[in-house]
Amino acid sequence: MRLYRIGEYMTFLGDEGRDALIVRRFLVEGDLMLIGPGTSIGNMYLGPLYYYLIAPSLFLANYSPVGPSVFVALVGVATVVLVWWVGKEWFGKWAGIFAAFLYSLSPTVIIYSKSSWNPNIMPFFALLVIYGMWMVWDRDDWKWLVVVGVSMAFVLQSHYLGLLLAPLIVVYWLAKLAKIQNSKLKIKNFLSYSLVGGLVFVFLMSPLVIFDARHGWRNFDAIKTFFIERQTTVSARPWNAIPNAWPLMELVSTRLVAGRNEVLGRVVAVGLIGSVLFVIKKRLSSGYVMLFVWLGFAVLGLGLYKQHIYDHYFGFFFPAPFLLIGGVLGDLIGRVRIRGWWIAGTVILALAYFSLADSPVNYPPNRQLQNTQATAEFIREKAGGEPFNLAVIAERNYEDAYQYFLEKWDTGIVEIDPLRADETITDQLFVVCEMPKEKCDPTHSPKAEVANFGWTKIEEEWPVGGYAVYKLVHFE
Repeated sequence: MRLYRIGEYMTFLGDEGRDALIVRRFLVEGDLMLIGPGTSIGNMYLGPLYYYLIAPSLFLANYSPVGPSVFVALVGVATVVLVWWVGKEWFGKWAGIFAAFLYSLSPTVIIYSKSSWNPNIMPFFALLVIYGMWMVWDRDDWKWLVVVGVSMAFVLQSHYLGLLLAPLIVVYWLAKLAKIQNSKLKIKNFLSYSLVGGLVFVFLMSPLVIFDARHGWRNFDAIKTFFIERQTTVSARPWNAIPNAWPLMELVSTRLVAGRNEVLGRVVAVGLIGSVLFVIKKRLSSGYVMLFVWLGFAVLGLGLYKQHIYDHYFGFFFPAPFLLIGGVLGDLIGRVRIRGWWIAGTVILALAYFSLADSPVNYPPNRQLQNTQATAEFIREKAGGEPFNLAVIAERNYEDAYQYFLEKWDTGIVEIDPLRADETITDQLFVVCEMPKEKCDPTHSPKAEVANFGWTKIEEEWPVGGYAVYKLVHFE
């Protein structure tokens, strides 16, 4: 599901091209990375851990962007295994199998396991955080505090919504500390491992802090503004999340569990609520409590968010609904074996059917990587070995995907720097227009890459891969 024709199904647009450019420059030129990708809103930046994580796969793939996507797909496979393990540990053998099986088939989960993008590794590390805190709470295994520190650093450098895991960590850490107050030796060991985990976390976050300190704490100010001052984005009143709780449950059920079928999603949402009530009445184990706290903070946090919620925002709790379903079905089998198997089998088959029906492999591949590479090859040929500038006119794309190949091939592409215009503006500008032909007007485009080039005229234009490619020269 994750590796099948991954080079054709993977996303490769501006964001993916930007990441590949930065990592390649690190590998080829030794350009260290202190900052990671920027967020789509809030003008905030993540840390660079994701870049360092995918660097070996880009190198081993001979700088093909497919390499990091394969790595992310393998992390997705590892997440399936981890879901099985956690489900088995919390609720029993069949619960782990059911949860992992449904998680492995979820179309949304598969989509975010087939491309190299920083949020796509978050489910694995988020589940490690949750499992680590459970091991600390339930098994008194303090070493997992170090795993939690490492994993939380990866979560926060995948997406800032990972901050919604922080309250769970704090609650369980304080509760465990209070629980072991009668043993000085246990307290000493607990605090020692907590310190090590905290120091590892700080070390992994330090590149972003160093960058921020060098640039007047702009990122810190942006985060503070986003969460405290921007009332159009996040509500500061926790009770405002209550009206959004049920719509969120429907959305999560539809997008993650029900194969993106809205009718089935509503049924699953009701089933999840019923599962919670069933568990509270019958068997409230430490695994279920951890799961409910995890989901509770997720619903509370997302319920306070005022903007559109995209599927990847759920990454920090992707496995949670599957573990809940697996746990309840496993309990049913254990309590009423024959009837339980009939109920579990019906639920599993129905959810698997709808997930498989909407599986990404049922749709033609987007071939974004191949189309981008072919267009870049065409531009290299038309540039004739001379320096050139590049611009992309599109609704949701920008230059970096094309620039990755053009820079990799050492074609003479030059990025325009308005402060060094004489050095960086060349004699030709290639414009890739991904808009409908009637909306393509490259000589009057407000794009900075076009405007900075100066007055232009179209010298040539060609249809390439469904897009229009223009060669612009200076108007004299």
